Amino acid sequence: MRKRASSLVLSIILGATAAHAGEIYGTVTEGGKLVAEGTAVVAKCGDKAYPAAKTDKTGTYHVTVAEKGKCTLTLTYKGQSPALEVASYDQGVQVDLVLEAKDGKYTARRK
Repeated sequence: MRKRASSLVLSIILGATAAHAGEIYGTVTEGGKLVAEGTAVVAKCGDKAYPAAKTDKTGTYHVTVAEKGKCTLTLTYKGQSPALEVASYDQGVQVDLVLEAKDGKYTARRK
């Protein structure tokens, strides 16, 4: 009985923690085409950096962050690291990214 109660309390705590986490998700394109699978997208919110999310075969990424507020998304693409500031909320936020090359240097912007 005690074990069951402990499991229930732990489940409630973990569920409450997950409910406060924000999500940042979207697609990454270059020249109107989806980027290759495995392009890294790292989120940094305040002093905390989150493990790199990798784009899937549809160019989609998904990062879960604990903080709300200003975050920086940094991509690793063709040996460069273009970055873009975004905001994280309690609810998920869709950030579709467009990579553009100018004079051989990539920049990222929202679609």
